[in-house]
Amino acid sequence: MATLSDNDPMLTPVMRQYFAAKEAHPDCLMFCRIGDFYELFYEDAILVARELQLTLTARDKEKKQPMCGVPYHAAEIYLQRLLRKGYRIALCEQMEDPKTVKGIVKREVTRVLTPGTAVDPGLGAGESCWLASVVVTKGGMVGLAMIDLSTGDFRATEFGSWALAVDELSRVKPVELVYAHGGLGLGSGEKGEKQVLRFAKDDKFSGEGSFGLDEIKTKTPVEDWVFSAEHALPLLRQQFKVLALDGLGLGGHEAAAIAAGGLVHYLRQTKQGALEHLEPVRFYERSGSLELDAVSVRNLELVEPLFSGESAQTTLLYTMDGCCTPMGKRLLRATLLRPAYSVTEIDARLEAVAEAAGDLRKREGVRRAMDGLLDMERLLGRVAMDSAGPREVLALAATLGCLPGLRTAVGAMGAAKWRELGGGRDEKQVLRFAKDDNDFSGFDSLEDLHELIVATIVDEPPVTFADGGVIRAGILPELDELRELSRSGRAALVAIEERERARTGIGSLKVRYNSVFGYYLEVSKSNLKAVPPDYERKQTLVNAERFTTPELKEYEAKILTAQEKSLEIERRLFAEMRARLLAGAGRVRETARRVAEIDLLANFAHLAALRGWTRPTIDETTVLEFAQARHPVVERRMEESGSGRFVPNSGYLDADAGPSILLMTGPNMGGKSTYLRMAALLVVMAQCGSFVPAERMRVGLVDRIYTRIGASDNVARGRSTFMVEMTETAAILNTATAKSLVLLDEMGRGTATYDGLSLAWSTVEHLHERIGARTLFATHYHELTLLADKLRKLRNVRVTVKENAGGIVFLHTIEAGAASKSYGIEVARLAGLPNAVISRAREVLKLHERAETQQVATAMKDEPARQMQMTMFTPLSQRIVDRIEELDVDDMTPREALNLLAELKRELKG
Repeated sequence: MATLSDNDPMLTPVMRQYFAAKEAHPDCLMFCRIGDFYELFYEDAILVARELQLTLTARDKEKKQPMCGVPYHAAEIYLQRLLRKGYRIALCEQMEDPKTVKGIVKREVTRVLTPGTAVDPGLGAGESCWLASVVVTKGGMVGLAMIDLSTGDFRATEFGSWALAVDELSRVKPVELVYAHGGLGLGSGEKGEKQVLRFAKDDKFSGEGSFGLDEIKTKTPVEDWVFSAEHALPLLRQQFKVLALDGLGLGGHEAAAIAAGGLVHYLRQTKQGALEHLEPVRFYERSGSLELDAVSVRNLELVEPLFSGESAQTTLLYTMDGCCTPMGKRLLRATLLRPAYSVTEIDARLEAVAEAAGDLRKREGVRRAMDGLLDMERLLGRVAMDSAGPREVLALAATLGCLPGLRTAVGAMGAAKWRELGGGRDEKQVLRFAKDDNDFSGFDSLEDLHELIVATIVDEPPVTFADGGVIRAGILPELDELRELSRSGRAALVAIEERERARTGIGSLKVRYNSVFGYYLEVSKSNLKAVPPDYERKQTLVNAERFTTPELKEYEAKILTAQEKSLEIERRLFAEMRARLLAGAGRVRETARRVAEIDLLANFAHLAALRGWTRPTIDETTVLEFAQARHPVVERRMEESGSGRFVPNSGYLDADAGPSILLMTGPNMGGKSTYLRMAALLVVMAQCGSFVPAERMRVGLVDRIYTRIGASDNVARGRSTFMVEMTETAAILNTATAKSLVLLDEMGRGTATYDGLSLAWSTVEHLHERIGARTLFATHYHELTLLADKLRKLRNVRVTVKENAGGIVFLHTIEAGAASKSYGIEVARLAGLPNAVISRAREVLKLHERAETQQVATAMKDEPARQMQMTMFTPLSQRIVDRIEELDVDDMTPREALNLLAELKRELKG
């Protein structure tokens, strides 16, 4: 940053303040409040002018002090644009009222805004804005903590390996990551090697295990001591006013607690207020839910399209989002990313959904009761961070006013989950609430907070406090007196204006006001001769003169003093109301949690009734069975576009009794990938507690879903298509269990044919013999279908195709058996390849079909079992296979059979 010497005449008092603030926050863009503008200087001004397309000016004629600025009242828009680009911003505010201070106004940095600490008003209702921290302890445990300041959601976890922590960060996608400046020491891996993750000068993660973190735009280093147990743990106890962390679920989880404490330090350092709205930090385990890694979340398009720029309509979140409230939308997103892994919990949800789906009146009663509910969590967050204006607080009151009606609507339901959310009543409660049958102790409808706001703020408050009139009359007599004095003073000014016009005969005389001169009498130049001698001149303008009188000065003092005092009292009363609201922050959060879950279940019931979905059966077996199932996303898109109806399919897997693997063959565009994704989405929906698009479904709890669907080069990370494919496959084979669901689509196609075939073959064997997971394996390697004769729990299935004179027709149904052809050339013809290319391809195909390779079978004569395995390296002529399949051996004579055998032999020799 440019610097000036102390003797430089350009170093004004304001610039001295600016340089002092900038020196304390060198990594931030310094927004310095000067009057009605935020001003930036030097390098900050140049950068911001470029990023925001602002006009760059200068404070001096020589233009040695570049500057730019944005209006104070519209600064939020500009700040958010910079934050979305990953910049940090320091707000240097005026700490005194310029009107009451002689000389320079005191200025201080009151808050540091970062992508993870600033609540973006443009943030979608269903989105979260996570600020995360990560730390690796000396014992090798990786601690991870996350806060969404907009809602107060605070959670922490820990892992035994860096790879799992990276996977969780990739799934959560925080907007900012805080870490220790000195780097992260990683614990010993399987080979016992000590690794250290360090950060390059360009703030990019480098080193082993950094895959995926470069997507986080803002990575903020802090001093190493911030993430020490001696500092972080006491700070965390202090924040939540506890003597021990065991009550927060962090007992025995030191790494998670340190990460959480470091995050609290960062929030305090950036001056985010007292953080009263933060939930007590909650420890969670990934094993407590169906685990979905970042690869599976992306491949299944759960919450985001597979390819950037695509419509969100391709996601399961879009398809299932019929929620009425922002809290419900966020819970839906979180539930899709972390479906339940408990039969009891899932059945409770399904029972509640079943009741609501079967009773239109009750269901719509609950949904209509949520119509007026705004974002309670984020409104509370803005109140806690002192960024909520009068109208936002009144909006919170309007939301709280809807809660009693929702409580009554939920109380009409009978399922256990509805009773839990709406609140049950025991005998003592029945006596306590005998006078009010609609009162449910479990659901706090927050009437006292609603009444507090409504009784304090006027029905139509101004946007800001500067305009006054926020607090209702009758709350404080002193405030009412000051307002009356202000009103009477204004009436007196009108009377003065009329009297002076009559006295002087100047019809255009006016009483006016500005912040510099206060109240004054303005007289045009043409009427100056009529000005009385008792007028005192204040200012001369081009076309007019401004005067004052002793009487006008007296009323000015009364009015301005009354206005300033009333505004001061209004701010004090608002602060008192805010403190009382924040004292009930825990109650608001708990009610918001209940509202979110009520909304989620009502949404599931609404979708089930609207789309004819059915209740799945959840148990502890290893079965996955679905009958006449549909892909929820594809089906909805087909309905909306009018492009036809989705063809339903069925499937059955059982890791114990078999089949545990379905090997799918068939042409591209036949529906293999859709079938794979459909099966996974059905499991996700079922374990979320939703009904599913199928006639019948039964699923034994799935602990994790793995997907290996498609791949692309990642040049930035130096990883080829095949390397990405093998990395993802390795993760599956190393961590899957018998309760997992594995989806493999076209494995091995990223390398040479025989290499890919060999790897696919051995992978199928490993899944069958070592892991036993329920697996759907789609492939173009028809040789793999031979494994059905060797592996007891493997079954061949194929997508059906109908051939006719004009080519092929995809039937999109799955049936037993292996595909006899790949139809690749036919698919290419449908894609529009030139006829010459198609014809030549058919000729080349015939040449290859005549070729025969017998490289390995003869070398394995003494190992019959292996001979069978290695026949995959002996391509058979498809034409010969087809002729054999068409034979009716019962009608052939021995002579005809021998002649045919000789003919086939000659054809093989070419």
